[in-house]
Amino acid sequence: MIMFSNVVCWPPFGQTTVIPDGQAEAKFCVLIESSISFPEQGWEAVLWHNGSDDGTWVALPLEEVDQKSEGAPLAITSQGRPKVYRRYFTGEVSRSNTKSTSVEFTLKFRTNASAAWKWVNDQSNLSNGELFFQSNHIPTALHDCFGNFSSSFDVQSLKSEVSETSLWSLTLTIPAAGKESVFSNEPLGTPLDFTRWFALIRIWSPWLAPRHGKAKFEVNEDAILCSFLRRDGLHLVLLAVSGLVDILTVFKHDGKGGILVSSRNDGTDAGKAQVIAAVGRTFETANAACMYQARKLVSGPGSLSKGLQEALDEPVDEEARIHWMENWYDGLTYCTWNGLGQDLNEQKIYNALDTLDKNNIKITNLIIDDNWQSLDNPGKGQFERRWTDFEANKEGFPNGLAYTITTIRDNHPSIQHVAVWHAILGYWGGVSPDGNIAKKYKTKVVSRSQGHETFMPPAIITVVDADDAQRMYNDFYQFLMSCRIDSVKTDAQFFLDLLEDAEDRRRFIGAYQDAWTISSLRYFSVKAISCMSQTPQILFHTQLPTNKPRLMVRNSDDFFPEIPTSHPWHIFMNAYNSLFTQHLNILPDWDMFQTSHEYSSFHAAGRCVSGGPIYFTDEPGKHDVDLIHQMSGENVQGKTVILRPSNIGKTIASGVYTAYEEERLLKVGTYHGSKGTGSGILGIFNVVQKPVSDFVMLTEFPGLEDGVEYLVRAHTTGEISKPMSKNDKLPCVSLELQTKSWEILSTFPIHSVSMQSSDESKSPDVKISVLGLLGKMTGAAAILGSELTVEKNGRLHVSTRLKALGVLGIYISGLASKSIENDFLITILGSAIPLHTVSISTISENILEVDVERAWREMGLYSGWQNEVAVEVFMS
Repeated sequence: MIMFSNVVCWPPFGQTTVIPDGQAEAKFCVLIESSISFPEQGWEAVLWHNGSDDGTWVALPLEEVDQKSEGAPLAITSQGRPKVYRRYFTGEVSRSNTKSTSVEFTLKFRTNASAAWKWVNDQSNLSNGELFFQSNHIPTALHDCFGNFSSSFDVQSLKSEVSETSLWSLTLTIPAAGKESVFSNEPLGTPLDFTRWFALIRIWSPWLAPRHGKAKFEVNEDAILCSFLRRDGLHLVLLAVSGLVDILTVFKHDGKGGILVSSRNDGTDAGKAQVIAAVGRTFETANAACMYQARKLVSGPGSLSKGLQEALDEPVDEEARIHWMENWYDGLTYCTWNGLGQDLNEQKIYNALDTLDKNNIKITNLIIDDNWQSLDNPGKGQFERRWTDFEANKEGFPNGLAYTITTIRDNHPSIQHVAVWHAILGYWGGVSPDGNIAKKYKTKVVSRSQGHETFMPPAIITVVDADDAQRMYNDFYQFLMSCRIDSVKTDAQFFLDLLEDAEDRRRFIGAYQDAWTISSLRYFSVKAISCMSQTPQILFHTQLPTNKPRLMVRNSDDFFPEIPTSHPWHIFMNAYNSLFTQHLNILPDWDMFQTSHEYSSFHAAGRCVSGGPIYFTDEPGKHDVDLIHQMSGENVQGKTVILRPSNIGKTIASGVYTAYEEERLLKVGTYHGSKGTGSGILGIFNVVQKPVSDFVMLTEFPGLEDGVEYLVRAHTTGEISKPMSKNDKLPCVSLELQTKSWEILSTFPIHSVSMQSSDESKSPDVKISVLGLLGKMTGAAAILGSELTVEKNGRLHVSTRLKALGVLGIYISGLASKSIENDFLITILGSAIPLHTVSISTISENILEVDVERAWREMGLYSGWQNEVAVEVFMS
């Protein structure tokens, strides 16, 4: 009979792990799980590595952890999984003074001293793990990072805004264009001594996506960002900058591991292709150094058109703008696209909104997606149809757009904002040469480049000329405002990049972007969504500068509900794209989804940790109300708000170079709150087609500080870890996730306070941690602020301001010895809340649960103009 065993290791097998400069050793932790169907065994584990001074492989027996005295990580397992024994082992591999920085390792283990050893490689398809002890020297000459470095580029060393990074600018002159664009492919060189690479590529014209590789650089699509993990533990990042004048620049490969800088000049003057390079101790610092420099380039003198500068200078009611931003960014949004289909009409919208009301789902924003516009060529496909008039089509909206929107607003007062969809050039097929728009505005027939024929407009289309784009947009958005539309979703922006002729490209790309930006600012303030717009010129010209309000921008290509493999790839793609888009002046939009689908909660968890908006597109009546409640809450004004972390969610540092095909969990990290007092949050997703086990280290959470104790709480189970700090040798969590499964872990700083007992003697310190709203995926993001004080009478006072109503959780050590009736007073707006709305958690005896929502409703409280609720907890 073969005994079941499962082995988990940190640092992980099959991966590369960087040990930072200044850290003298790599700390290992190994978990061996075995079935309780067998008697518990006296397991042994030995780490084998070649980190000795002479490079020979040596054995390091690992020491078993005494879980009774030292505790154990919080274990999260799949539902229905058989129970197991868990044994933890630890050890350290020291940095060698003589050997190179690279160390390989593997593991052997056995059930007892007389049993045969088993190698972990033999029972899994994972290769050895690899450590890189980071160098203390950061290169100061870029050519030291390359072989065959080209002399064609003008290389300038720059002062970096990011500490411990080296930064360079590379430029190359591209000749002027005529009717046709001028193309250049210049070898840059071959990156030296790296082990893995990561790139963000143009999966096709409108979208970015990640690619990964080992050893040889070979990316089959155009890339805008490339990063290389060097064997000295440093990171080389290259960024191709576009949108300056009329030059587009990307990276290609030469088939031999070298990098080509590929540029296109559409301008009538010679121009400069721009590349920025940085080397740093982490990907994040090197990436930030490049992005900060790129922002300087695109925000320099003369970067704004006269019209855009005038729009930015127009006076704005700042209080109103803040209110709009709060509703627009943080309101729960319904979109008609998947839910109502392409045969859209006003009655379908009315029915959908009525059904939401019947299910007590109160949305704040409504997006009326494609197929409301007046178009020609009825019965043909969307790419053959063309825009004819500003007014909605009479078949679906017989009383006009204004009547439809007024009806919606009158019948559904919770809806604060209504947006409509349109394409950047009007519609997928442009504008109709016979329609009212063509009669009113100057038009031009333009040609597009070939490729992706199944998802493209015709090769030749009619559009409003660049000279008249601003007037058209002003008139169109004035019309929308007159219909009580106050926001837009502007799609198909990549069509500008499809223009073939150099003259059309230099006239249309910047002019249309500025016309749209000016009009959306002037008429809708921040309430605009940019979609299919991840083309290099738009990324750098429109989305990178910080001189205007932040846009919502779709962060990736679509997923397809009927294709199972598209769902995990969608979350993976967004998490990696955010490594770049976190530095743009945008909120990344991870796209709408349906709440009644086998991947619904998977998508919901992704949206909650993204730091961006949440849209759902359910068919009427097909709603998972509980899932919606996990993503959102009702505030004291009766509006539904999402609990959006204050920072953008992205792949964490340890996963930057991990490919989609590798059998690893995807970890998406974000942070909410102020430095030192907020919460690090990890969304963890199984994107593999089988169960995967892993550790979660406290150091993987963004924003955590040295010397501070934290609690880690799992959303799906409600369990909490023991108090832990970053220096602990054990992971904070071990978990196994099945296919399609996910988990959200949140950290909460612990505060120790000294209190006096009733006889005035000093009591042991009490550990307190405010856990936010329980039952919410990102309940930590409901916390607007919290303060702990000990009053003169010795009573502890915990004051917490919340964004939404719900059940507030507070960790209090020794809570089980307290009496809720005798030791606590809890007030809202100065009034004590009912005793039955306060309880001790059934999951942990140290968590106090305060049902703020129930108390608020039973007490009939009213907050006036305030959007937040303050909960005051007093403990004797």
